[in-house]
Amino acid sequence: MSTESSTTSTPKGISGSFSNNLELVIAILLGVVSIFVAYASFQAALYGGAGATAYAVGGTLSTEAESLYLEGNQQYQQDNALWNDLTLLSIDINGADEAAAAIAQEKYDTLVFQGVSEDFQGAIDRATEQNEADEEFYYSPLDDEEYQDSLFSGYSDTKDKADAKVKEGDDLGAQGDKLTLYTVLMSISLFLLGVAALVSQTRTQFVLIGTSVVIFGVSAVLALLIPFMGIS
Repeated sequence: MSTESSTTSTPKGISGSFSNNLELVIAILLGVVSIFVAYASFQAALYGGAGATAYAVGGTLSTEAESLYLEGNQQYQQDNALWNDLTLLSIDINGADEAAAAIAQEKYDTLVFQGVSEDFQGAIDRATEQNEADEEFYYSPLDDEEYQDSLFSGYSDTKDKADAKVKEGDDLGAQGDKLTLYTVLMSISLFLLGVAALVSQTRTQFVLIGTSVVIFGVSAVLALLIPFMGIS
């Protein structure tokens, strides 16, 4: 009698011990997954904030670039009108009427002194040299590359910085979206582990735990592949 009782009680003890160990495994997995969910959520928030900051800086730089372009374009239009006036006065200066030529020269000198910038004067000098060297083609100082660079280089540099910041914001936002997705997947893993803790059938528990571990493993590895972002 005692032998039979001992024999039948042993499997129950083993089963209870195995059940307790399985519950412990589930509890440990729940803790590990919860830690990774918190980590991924925190990193997603940091990436989202950094992306928003980059977008804001990019927008500010884009506005500044637009302002610089309008400023350069306004100066270009003024120089264009000034060059037309100087061209007309040059015709009078080279005319046969000496009195009219003297008056035109005086107006020409006054306009140059008051309205011609150093950059535009350099363009005029270079265009004059080119026209003297090649009489078959007309070179306008308004088309001079150095002159146009002086007007729009600030715009180009600032626009490049703005585009770079916007791209940085796009990249950071994409990384944040990935981390958010991995957080969702890990949350599903948590849910499956929670269900496994409540199910009584061992086979069902193994299926749920296995599925949960696979989902968690893939999402955790992908989350860790994204560079860590510290608090700045």
